[in-house]
Parts: sequence; C-alpha cells; structure tokens
Amino acid sequence: MTEHSASPPAQGNHDADIEQLFDANGSLSHAVAGFRPRQSQTEMAKAIAAAIGGQKTLIAEAGTGTGKTFAYLVPALLWGGKVILSTGTKNLQDQLYLRDIPTVRKALGAPVSVALLKGRANYVCHFHLERTLQNGRLTSREDVGYLREISRFIKTTSSGDKAELSRVPESAPVWNLVTSTRDTCLGAECQYYQDCFVMKARKEAQQADVVVVNHHLFFADVALKDTGVAELLPSANTIIFDEAHQLPETATLFFGETVSTSQVLELCRDVLAEGLAHARDGAEWAKVVAPVERAARDLRLAFPQDVVRLAVNQIATSSPFFPALEKLKDELDAMTAVLEKQAERAETIEQCRVRAIELGNKLEAWAKAQAGHGDVEAGQERVLWVEAFSSSLQLHQTPLSIAPVFSKQREGSPRAWIFTSATLAVKNDFSHYISQMGLWDEPAQSWPSPFDYGRQGLLYVPEHLPEPNSFDYTDAVIDAALPVIEASAGRAFLLCTTIRAVNRAAERLREEFDKRKLPFPLLVQGEAGRTELLDRFRAAGNAVLIGSQSFWEGVDVRGEALSLVIIDKLPFSPPDDPVLAARIDALEKKGLNGFVHHQLPETIINLKQGAGRLIRDETDRGVLMICDPRLISKPYGRRIWQSLPPFKRTREPAVVQAFFRGEQQEDGAQAS
Repeated sequence: MTEHSASPPAQGNHDADIEQLFDANGSLSHAVAGFRPRQSQTEMAKAIAAAIGGQKTLIAEAGTGTGKTFAYLVPALLWGGKVILSTGTKNLQDQLYLRDIPTVRKALGAPVSVALLKGRANYVCHFHLERTLQNGRLTSREDVGYLREISRFIKTTSSGDKAELSRVPESAPVWNLVTSTRDTCLGAECQYYQDCFVMKARKEAQQADVVVVNHHLFFADVALKDTGVAELLPSANTIIFDEAHQLPETATLFFGETVSTSQVLELCRDVLAEGLAHARDGAEWAKVVAPVERAARDLRLAFPQDVVRLAVNQIATSSPFFPALEKLKDELDAMTAVLEKQAERAETIEQCRVRAIELGNKLEAWAKAQAGHGDVEAGQERVLWVEAFSSSLQLHQTPLSIAPVFSKQREGSPRAWIFTSATLAVKNDFSHYISQMGLWDEPAQSWPSPFDYGRQGLLYVPEHLPEPNSFDYTDAVIDAALPVIEASAGRAFLLCTTIRAVNRAAERLREEFDKRKLPFPLLVQGEAGRTELLDRFRAAGNAVLIGSQSFWEGVDVRGEALSLVIIDKLPFSPPDDPVLAARIDALEKKGLNGFVHHQLPETIINLKQGAGRLIRDETDRGVLMICDPRLISKPYGRRIWQSLPPFKRTREPAVVQAFFRGEQQEDGAQAS
C-alpha cells in the first residue's frame, strides 16, 4: 500500500487565503462559470478552516444559496489532510465526486487524490454474475436482456459501479442476483478476489486523500464493520457530513437491529438450491426447509391486518405472535443442525450455516430483550417493536437515543468533525439537533441565505380549510390549490405527507385537468423513478409533480419550471410510530414536553426542507402554499412560520394571482 501523501491539517489562520480565493478576482471566480463572492460563503469557509486547523467540531447551518459545498470543499482540499466526506444520498455522492470536487480541485490546483466508496450492493460481483449466468434462474425476458447488458458491462468497466450502467434500471430485480451481500461474499476464498470491484474500491479509498461516502455507508460500517469505512476512520483527519440533518434518522436505523421473516425465507430458498446442488444425498432438502418456511409465514399471520406497527408492550400476551416466534426459533435451529452436518461439502453450504446461526441469534436476542433479559449497555435503552408488511414481518430493536453511541464513536484520536446542512436549527436554536446527536458544548453557527425572500417569494395559507384529520381533507386541499395551479401555469410541486394523499390528489387532479382542459403534464411519484420524474418535470416546463417524502429534500429545480410549492399538511410524524412514542415518553419522564421538545422541532426542520425546494437562486420567484390551518389556528403555528424563510405572507388568492402576473401588490401582503 502506498504511503499516505496528504499531510495532516496545518494549524494556523487561513482567513487571508480564504478571502483571496473567494474574492471576485480569486481562483474560484476564474475557474467557475457564474461564480460570485457571497459573504456568508466566505465566512462559513473561514469557520470550517479554523475547525479543521484546530481539529475541532463545528455545526454549520447555511441557508439555501450560500454555496456550502464550496465553503467546505476549499478548506478540506487545502488543509484537511485525509478527509472523509459523507453525504445524504448516492445521487449527491455522484454529484460531488463527478462534478463539485473536480471543479474545486482544478480551481485550486490542489494535488489531492479522490475516491468514491459505496455499499457493496452497488458493485457487480464476478462470482454471483457467473453463477446467475450458469443457473439460468431468470423468470422474465426483460431480466435476460438486462443480464446480457451486465455481462458486457463487466468487461469494460473499471469500477463495476451499477450507476454507470444506465440501461439497466437501478431497481431491476436482476441486480440482487449479480451483487454480493455481507452474508453471501466469499471474501479471500473467492476465485475472483483479485478482480473484485468491492475490494478495489476499498483499496482506492484507503489510498486517497479525500473519500466520498454516504451516511448509510458510514453508519452501516460503525455498526457492522463491513463497508470499508472501518479501515478509513483511524487515519482520517477531517470528517464532513453534508445534509447532516439526516444523520439522526440514518444512525437510528443502523444502531438498531432488525430481523425479518423475508430474510428467513431467502435463506430457505438458498439452502434448498445449494443442498440440491452440492449434497443431494445428504438430506431431504425440501423437507428440511418446509417447516422453517411455514413457521416464518405463521409468524407473519399472527397479525391479520395488512400493515401494522406495534410496540411490543402493545401486543396482547395471549397473541399467537409469541408462540409463533418460539416455533420459528425451534424450526430454524433444526435446519441449522442439518447444515452443520453438511457444511464441509461446499463453501456455499457453509455460508448458509453461518447465515442460519446469525438469524437464530438475532431472533433469540429479540426474544430475550422482550422478556426483559437482554443485555443493554448503560444509557442504551432500546425500543422493541414489530412492523408487518403484506408478506413479511420485521422485528426491530431501536435505540431510544443515538447520542451515547455516536459520542463513543467520536472519542479517540483528535480530528475535525463538521456537520452542515440548510436545516439544523429552529429559529437559530440548535438544541434539538445537538441533543439528538450528543454534540453537547460544541460550537454551532448559522449563515443566512443571500436570497431576498421578501421580494422573491410569497407564503400563502388559504382560508376555510377543514382540520387536517377530517375525511375529505385532501379534496379540500385540491379545491384550494386548483386556482393557484392555474395562476402559476402548472410549474408546481404538490408535496404530501402520506402516499394515500398522493394517490387521492393524483386522481382528483387528473379529473380536474381533463374537465377544465388544462394542458399541464401530471407526474406522480411511483409511476416512474425519481430521477426520471424530475427530468420530465424540468423538460416540460409547465408540469405538476405530486410526491411524498422523497421529493421534500435533495431536489434542485432552478428557474421557472418550479414556481409553486404546495404542502398539504405540516409533516408531523405518524402518531402510531412506536419509536416516537417511546422518545416522547422518555422526555416526559424527565419533565420535558415531548411535543415542544421533539415533535415540533422535527416538523419544523422537515418543513424547512420542503420549503427549500422553491427558491434555488437569486432570480427565482415563487409561491409557497401551506394548506394546513394549524399554521394559523394553533399557538405553535407562529413558531413554525417564523422558522421559514422571511417570505411576504398572505391569505388572499387575489394577491397570489397578482404575484404570478408579476404585479407587486403591496397592500394584501405583509412582510414577515
């Protein structure tokens, strides 16, 4: 392995260098088309450089349009030493790696090497591709075509990253057959080990100065030690989290434990296939797996409803769930005993044995914790709950707070930790985020957006809407929204808090557009992939896109194509969420108000993300329409709208129509 080339961060004051680089005549403005100095960007870059130089932590909120990417990339590439840069999604990862970092690196003339590291499911696996080609287990003609594309791709690609092969959709089921999981990777035993794309990506990451990962990967690693980040952490001088508002949720996911009946059924399918292939005479394989499959299905059937989320203490003690769980553990043990006897006959059977033991241990740990005998580290309280989907059941153990685990993660050798996002605070108050992440006593700063929100935007809350829990609420939202959509000539996002509302809104708008002969293309989440929907939206120029949570953030549509953002309801978490209920309960035991200290700040941060879709640059104009009457009627409503960008505000449809006609009607709108 080559010696690491980047020197550790230099102490000292880099303010003058930063002033110069971000100046109107500096390197960035020469190298980047359309670059303009923004004071908040320059100040933010100085604060980050100081944190890097002093190996300190900084929580940095920067309003939309500050240019936070350049504000952290410049100091990171110049003085960061070995940098791990973690972002919210794979799309943003690709954007940083392919576009932003090369731009800044070139502008600075910085001789840093950069690597991109994704989870193993993103890389084609030679072994699994080869097996799938031999097995011919494919069901559809489409899959056969995709498989042909993938076997061509593996001969020409140097990375093996499926994002490079756009002809095969990312969601195509065939990918599961040609990629490895932690359970199904043969590691150094594999005949293709020398050519393995996962190993190659990890090796490049170890040798690079800057490694781009995503939050899922970062935390999966901390929890599972299986993503290549584990080897990177000890040598890193600087860790930067972009879109850092997503960390509490992502970390909660990974510091928890989940085991599901679909994992058991997948294992049974593999045991049957491998047993018949390599040890046909060793056991009656169909009879070995059948009782386990039946027990897994019976466990799901313990809940007759379609979709369920229940904390364990909400399940009746007389429920068939508890005996069904015991039965599944017993049947799985019996299958594991057969695998023990046959394991030496093939590497793949040995692998099934290891998986069976792991699943058995997870089920046992959940059952023990449920009975109150689980070993829980001090300060590590967990919520036990079950979630049923149409054909599977998941058993979860979720930490009540990730603060203790994450604080432990940050101990050890000193390094800089930077947390940045457009939405970390509630009216400049960071306490909610700080307590979620365990970042007590760490400095937090906020830099305002350079946009003139009072001139560029309008916040419209329609009058006379029913309460959000009323039966015909979505219909009332559509009735209020239609005249506004007409006034804006389409060009709208309708963001809903539930999939059910998305579907109802789509049904209604389709009818109304037909009836009124409105020429606006209607794009609905679920009818195509997110990227494809956004491309169509930009291309159409007058479309209406209806989406739920996945369109609330990380979506950037500049210019006129998006001039209206309609939000159906304040995005409070669903009341049936067992983890939320337990967190609120824990706060109330400490004498705090769960609504004020947890639900409200969460909702405000979420709403700020949704509102942030509207104004994306200095020339954008638009209307943010929030339909929820609680924004006006409830005492907490004021705290919510005061946390939004300082748009002018109105309740008059005429003012909205005038805004779209370009008239600045001062009388009906008041500055906030």
